[in-house]
Amino acid sequence: MTDRSTKLTIMLMVCLFACWTRNTFATEPDRDQLKFIFITCSVEGKFFEPVKKGMRDAAEAMKVSCEFVGTEGIDVKKQAELVRKAIADGYDGIALNLVDPNAFDDVVQKAIDAGVPVVAFNVDDHDSPNARIASVNQRLYAAGQSLGEYLSPHIHAGSHILMTMHDEGVSALEDRLRGVQDVLRRKGIRWTVVITGNDSVKGAAVIADAMGNHPDIRVVVATGQSDTEASGRAIKQSFADGNYWAAGFDLSPKTLQLIREGHIRCTVDQQPYVQGFYPVVQLTLLKRFGVVPTDVDAGAAIIESSDVEQVERLTQEGYR
Repeated sequence: MTDRSTKLTIMLMVCLFACWTRNTFATEPDRDQLKFIFITCSVEGKFFEPVKKGMRDAAEAMKVSCEFVGTEGIDVKKQAELVRKAIADGYDGIALNLVDPNAFDDVVQKAIDAGVPVVAFNVDDHDSPNARIASVNQRLYAAGQSLGEYLSPHIHAGSHILMTMHDEGVSALEDRLRGVQDVLRRKGIRWTVVITGNDSVKGAAVIADAMGNHPDIRVVVATGQSDTEASGRAIKQSFADGNYWAAGFDLSPKTLQLIREGHIRCTVDQQPYVQGFYPVVQLTLLKRFGVVPTDVDAGAAIIESSDVEQVERLTQEGYR
């Protein structure tokens, strides 16, 4: 097949998908009472507070109703059941945190077949042919690489570091971890990985214990909000007198404080506010006007001590 024929085929497929999507999901333009639902894991996590604010702000702007639900901790079977319930309850669209690359394929297809559009937020499914229409999330592996590139000059070649995840089996954390590791291994840096749990106070004890068992470790690299905060807590509480520091992902008021104090060198912000805002806009435009959603990169901004003052103000206002 020639390049021209290939391009024409791809363009035709895109046009057909757009027409199918518009015809499948669009409703009357003047229908204001659309109702959408966000379904996530670890619904108790502080990370999702800006997501909820973004969702609420967009719902008010678009004149729709939205609900935010999820599981306690990671429970993909229960989360999939929440999707089935949302379909049965007549929601007009679903924003789904696809924390597992395989667990939601069938239920997302069921939603699509029922005329209920699904967009991903926070974590996307990139390893299997999931039928979700679009995603709003950080490009996770690339974000891990960005952090690795930033940290590499500050870690001695051949060093032993601690790396953390707050839960096992979360593809977002695994992608970030892999991105950081692929950069740091160029310098022969070795790592020990521990699971901290989603409570930063308890996680600090896990990290402190691991560092005590490996006295050559001076650096902790975390992959999520709670374990980033936990790493800073552990260093402040148990290793503040030495040349120890941490880095990681996501924001919390405590993490910003620990950056200001120098226990955490930096964190990577994935802008959760937009992960709540844009899915509402996407679903509303699709349902009202047949405007097909597209993927949105939530970003990977590195937050250092010089950024803390501005970010703290925005955190207090619920945007960061």
